[in-house]
Amino acid sequence: MNPRLAVLQPYPFEKLRALLQDVAPNNRLRPINLSIGEPKHPTPELVRKALAAALDGLAAYPATVGTPELREAVAGWLMRRYALPAIDPATQVLPVNGSREALFAFAQTVVDPSRVGAKVACPNPFYQIYEGAALLAGANPVYLNATDNTEFRVRFEDLSERVWRDVQLIYVCSPANPGGSVMRLKQWEALFALADRHGFAIASDECYSELYFDDACPPLGGLEAAHRLGRTNFSNLVVFSSLSKRSNAPGMRSGFVAGDAALLKSFLLYRTYHGSAMSLPVQRASVAAWSDEQHVRDNRRLYAEKFATVLPQVKPPLAAYMPEGGFYLWMHTPIDDCQFARRLQQEYNVLVLPGSYLARDWQGENPGKDRVRIALVAPLTECVEAIARISDFASKL
Repeated sequence: MNPRLAVLQPYPFEKLRALLQDVAPNNRLRPINLSIGEPKHPTPELVRKALAAALDGLAAYPATVGTPELREAVAGWLMRRYALPAIDPATQVLPVNGSREALFAFAQTVVDPSRVGAKVACPNPFYQIYEGAALLAGANPVYLNATDNTEFRVRFEDLSERVWRDVQLIYVCSPANPGGSVMRLKQWEALFALADRHGFAIASDECYSELYFDDACPPLGGLEAAHRLGRTNFSNLVVFSSLSKRSNAPGMRSGFVAGDAALLKSFLLYRTYHGSAMSLPVQRASVAAWSDEQHVRDNRRLYAEKFATVLPQVKPPLAAYMPEGGFYLWMHTPIDDCQFARRLQQEYNVLVLPGSYLARDWQGENPGKDRVRIALVAPLTECVEAIARISDFASKL
């Protein structure tokens, strides 16, 4: 067996199940689960129809590189969304089966484990795929703490030049999971300078890019930042996105990676052997999704309504803030986050995720300690009821 399997940490939801294994929820209250970031809004009818109309495609093997139509639809969306003058759909776009599997597989492509001290950097707290991908690629993860002192953004200067010399890949997430912060152009400029100096690849996880609340100021994307800084070939950069959050289609497992053509050429080679082709019906439905924005605007309005309704209910001893993007409340708790989640489930039948399960102890702190992640994915009425229960619970602590 691969010995590195033994160093993987349990996934956050496994830890949550263990935490609650002997808890009997209050059955006088209906259960409300806000622990997992699984969209609950309906999948758009145009996507469902396109999928159903393309079922004959199940009779054919799809190509790993995807159809020209899908790559062109993604390239067109990228150019419209980020005001880019050009994206080559043949060399700078690759369809993937959701961003999760691609984020993992990309590390297996770019990390050279034979290099002494191979490292992968990632934010802390983080999406655990980053850490697992690093470990199974033969590298050791290093972390960049994002706390309230840094406005929940990472600071690249927190790692020394000596550490950066060993970094082969960095994962960034903007808007961030769970903090909801968006990377600024100056941060991108600093990161590009580091990548140029040390030769590492940048994997930008942008799966929450279309969940934001200021239509006049959509989140800055990595490709957009590169273009604005004159990096027209997107050197060292690839971005990952998907239809899961944007189009409420997590079950389609449809996304893309785009950017540096040289990196994508190697990634395509890896994926050809890995067997990661997207089915033709899903590709057709994906074309329909990337070509339409009305359902995305409707989706954003639903999330904006939830935040506008529930945030005023959050009062001391709780604390939360309006994120720049995403659908999470990154809530500060008055007691240990694990005990908070355990007692909340037992007494109020509301399930949330302890923040410490999303982070690691690093440089003397765990940035998730005494926080819980609350996914506002349920219908508005359930979110309102859940926050009311959480507030009532906290007021009695």
